Amino acid sequence: MTYDIRTCEPTDVEHFAAIEKAAGALFVEAGLPEIASHEPTDKEFIDASARAGAVFVATADGTPAGFILSAPLDRSMHIYELSVHPLHGRKGLGRKLVDAVCEHARDSSYPAVTLSTFRDLPWNGPFYVSCGFRELARHEWTPALFLAHYHEQDMGLPVERRCFMRKDL
Repeated sequence: MTYDIRTCEPTDVEHFAAIEKAAGALFVEAGLPEIASHEPTDKEFIDASARAGAVFVATADGTPAGFILSAPLDRSMHIYELSVHPLHGRKGLGRKLVDAVCEHARDSSYPAVTLSTFRDLPWNGPFYVSCGFRELARHEWTPALFLAHYHEQDMGLPVERRCFMRKDL
């Protein structure tokens, strides 16, 4: 199978919900079924991310197998979502998607890439640490990160298990 990372095309978006749902199954196994059962990312948000930032797709023989959504937040590029279909997991696609966002951010003169994730799940916090991210202490949060935290809390996410991370470019 041939894998490639590229900028998202409009026809790729129709595959995102299935990728997101399949990737969500990992959260069921981790005891977080509420994550797996949420509605797929809204197409309007995906379109807005593509206009404002960058959406990249990992393809397997030309068919989307994973994606990453990013857009500016507080003078940094922020990763809003990374999903790889489990059938294509553990092949380095997630890392390549993160690298694509970091390269785009660097080329666009952003000083850093940020994100919010579960600190304790292996494919979340530890994965991002292996990509060069570090956890931000609460005193390092920006106003927008506080708002994102409150939003995650309102959504019912277990915020005590979540963290913000940053990679300086």
